[in-house]
Amino acid sequence: MESGGPHDAPGVRFLLTAQGWPYLFVPFIPLAIALDLVDASATAIFFTAALGIIPTAALMGLATEELATRSGPGIGGLLNVTFGNAPELIIALFALGEGLQEVVKASIIGSILGNILLVLGGAMLVGGIGRDRQRFSATAANAQSLMLFLAAAAMVMPAIFELVQGQGLPSVNAERVDYGSTVEHLSIAVALVLVATYVAGLLFSLKTHRDIFNPPDQRSKETAFGWSTRRSVLMLAIAGVAVGVMSEVLVGSIAEASQSVGLSEFFIGVVVIAIVGNAAEHWVAVLVAHKDKMNLAVNIAIGSSAQVALFVAPILVLVSFVLGPEPMALVFNGFEVSAVLLAVLIANSVTREGESTWFEGIQLLAVYLILVLAFGFA
Repeated sequence: MESGGPHDAPGVRFLLTAQGWPYLFVPFIPLAIALDLVDASATAIFFTAALGIIPTAALMGLATEELATRSGPGIGGLLNVTFGNAPELIIALFALGEGLQEVVKASIIGSILGNILLVLGGAMLVGGIGRDRQRFSATAANAQSLMLFLAAAAMVMPAIFELVQGQGLPSVNAERVDYGSTVEHLSIAVALVLVATYVAGLLFSLKTHRDIFNPPDQRSKETAFGWSTRRSVLMLAIAGVAVGVMSEVLVGSIAEASQSVGLSEFFIGVVVIAIVGNAAEHWVAVLVAHKDKMNLAVNIAIGSSAQVALFVAPILVLVSFVLGPEPMALVFNGFEVSAVLLAVLIANSVTREGESTWFEGIQLLAVYLILVLAFGFA
């Protein structure tokens, strides 16, 4: 991906490709920083920072892919699952530091919903156009769907406990709620179970049953630019710093921006932040589905959801005990609980037979749109 300057034709052509379009948003990075420094409108800061996150997340994903290509299938797979949702995790950490715990939980749910309904739906729709049906490994998809069922149980039971024993579920307008030590201790215990299951899942998918979860595909050939290990690590570090800066600017403007545009912080977390943090990876899933590589598309969509639920969410719960004003309990509001249950049930249903059609994609997208409308009116 070498280019000689702004007038370099190959560089310009790259920006117009399926892999290069996220970098068209690079100018929003300095623009967001400048707006923040001059105390501009919170709405302008928020939306420019949100757009600025797209290229930084894309660069992080590309650097990870390059590093994974040179590390072999085992280490490469571990790198992909480790950094696959790093932008979301970084954004959530900054939000935790600001005490925006309900925004953090909304972004967790939004990411799960976005991957299962928006990304998988878009992949099935685009991939199914012109084809009777597309096929993928039902075994791998079902295994990941079962992990999502485990995650759903972990997200529902603390909420049920709070409904029965405590003060009820949080409202969509809350920033953070003090649930007391009992629910906090329950959240820690559930988080530890999820992390342990996630580690077991890594062993299962990367070692003992690697042939099921890592079938031969062309993704590494399509995304590889021949970067050295040193350059890949350097670009990964640069991307991490850039994501961190954009996340700090974004999170700092959420409260004022939500009031200015008339959207709740809940809606911003569950829809806007969840989408921009993974926009590049979402596009990759749709792109590979268009090329009739549904195994990879399903793995990106369902696998990313499982990673958020089993790794990102519990890590944030554990980190909240040392970061932010108070610990974050794993208690979600009624919209989040019902939405994640619906999404997990749908994921299991559409992946059970190992094949998909464009109309199933339409149905998934319709469910996502219905949920977004409900969140907007909440």
